[in-house]
Order: sequence, then structure tokens, then C-alpha cells
Amino acid sequence: MELLQIILLAAVQGLTEFLPISSSAHLILAPVVTGYEDQGLAFDVAVHVGTLAAVIYYFRHEVAAISVDFVRALLDSEARSRESRLGWMIIIATLPVGIFGLLMKSLVETDLRSPLVIAITTIGFGILLLIADITGKRQRDEYDIRWRDALIIGLFQAVAIIPGTSRSGSTMTGGLFLGLSRRAASRFSFLISIPTILMSGGLLTLDLIHSDSATDWFSIGLGAGLAFITAYLCIHYFLRFIEKMGMLPFVIYRFVLGGLILLFLV
Repeated sequence: MELLQIILLAAVQGLTEFLPISSSAHLILAPVVTGYEDQGLAFDVAVHVGTLAAVIYYFRHEVAAISVDFVRALLDSEARSRESRLGWMIIIATLPVGIFGLLMKSLVETDLRSPLVIAITTIGFGILLLIADITGKRQRDEYDIRWRDALIIGLFQAVAIIPGTSRSGSTMTGGLFLGLSRRAASRFSFLISIPTILMSGGLLTLDLIHSDSATDWFSIGLGAGLAFITAYLCIHYFLRFIEKMGMLPFVIYRFVLGGLILLFLV
């Protein structure tokens, strides 16, 4: 892979994995727009590892508290805390995407990767995000999430296996509709991304193990590192400014992107 291609794709993955604009759409479209050959499975695994490491490191204190309290609560029911409860909500919210991901894996990898599908979902879910941001009460934080809320957000995440939908955008939309603040909806979206990225990265790794393709260790190492840096910075600044700027800039971007796809690629 060329150096510019590595930098471009790693930055795209790192930025769009957590912004509500769809990483899958950008990674599918990047080779079409730039003319580069497909980056290959090994590189996809690498950038997933980079973004996973970034979100775990950013939320390292929360992840540690949730993990310790979750295990403690399993051993002693009287030791339940808001962190252990949040751990259960993360598990519940992850279940739908695991089920739908396995059932629809072949369909997502073939028919649903077309520019027309990406354009429709990019614009359509942009409209939903805008409605949720305008109408949502934004009065609850992530610790107020109940199991029904977690399941609904999980269903929103499951829909996001369709390219162009955006996992983060879809889960934030669900959270906002349920009355979460912008920051809380974003934080919960990022936390449930950990098991989700872990599952998708695991499936890619299994495919890679059964693949005969050569491994370019320099490309995948650099790609993972750059994806980590860009994803970490993205999470940091997104959470810092989201309450003030709202979702409108990302909705406008989705409309422009979807329009350009319809104009030039459909």
C-alpha cells in the first residue's frame, strides 16, 4: 500500500468510527473516489484494532470501574452499583447487533454495499438524527438507562450494520429519542462500541486466518497506530463540544455526502 493511502484510510476509520457519519460508507467509497485498490482484509483488521484501543484507553477508568463492579456484583448481589448496572446495560445493548450481524453478514457484504443504499441510508438516518436532536428532552445521563432503553439503543445499533447508517449516529439517535443528553448518548454509544468493535474485529480476524493473502506488516502497523491517534482525538473533541454544537453539522455533512453519492456514483 502507498503511504498516502495508509494515512487516508486510517484517518477515515479513526474519525468516522465515532462521528455520526458512517465509517463503513467512507471506507467503501474511499477506493472508488481515490482510485486506490481495495485495502485488503488485514488492513481492515488493523484499523479496527486501532479504534478499539483508542476507545478503551479513553474510557479506561470507566471500563475498569464497570468491569470490577460487574464481577463484584455477580459474586455478591448486595455489592451492586451504578457501574455494575451500566455494565449490564452495555451487554443488553450489544446483543441485537451480534444476532443481526451473524444473520445478515453475507447480505451486508454483497447487496447492501452499493452506492445507492449508502446514499439512501446516509440521508435517511441523517433526517432521523436531526429529528431526535431537536425533539429529544436531553435530561438523562447514561446511568439512568434502563434495560428497555438499552434494548432499543441496541436495535438502533443493529440497524447500523447496513452501510451508510453509522453505528455511532444510529445509537446516538436512539439515545436522544429516549431523552438522553447529547453527551450521555455519545458516551453510551462509545462504550457499547467496545464489545461491538471487538466482535466485528473478531469476525474479520477469522476471515483473515482463512485467507491466503500476504501480510504487509508495515502498512497494518502504521494503519493501526494512525487509527488509534485519530480515533482518540475524535472522541476527546467530540465529547468536549457536542453539547454546544449539537448534531446539525453532522446532519448537513450527511446530506451533502448522500447528495454527492447520488450525483456522481449512482
